[in-house]
Amino acid sequence: MAQTDVLEDELVRRAAIRLSAVTTGVGVGLVGGLGLFVATIWLVIKGGPTPGAHLGLLSQFLPGYSVTLGGAAIGLIYAVLIGYCTGFLVAKIYNALAR
Repeated sequence: MAQTDVLEDELVRRAAIRLSAVTTGVGVGLVGGLGLFVATIWLVIKGGPTPGAHLGLLSQFLPGYSVTLGGAAIGLIYAVLIGYCTGFLVAKIYNALAR
């Protein structure tokens, strides 16, 4: 009986420490994408002579991005893709090291 309990505990522990790479990627991607989208929209609504000068520097790395309504949509797509890839890789590396 004790041997069975130890095996069950070991199986549960191994299953519990694994991360789903796809789920982690989707989560990180959505948080990053929505964060950039909201920040861009906030600056567009706020307005001013040069809204979001610092955030606009992302256009150096994300072609097509700007602090406009259209740029918010482009930034959302870029951030979701970058966040997904980052979360996916982090989960895969974590799972490999957790073995």
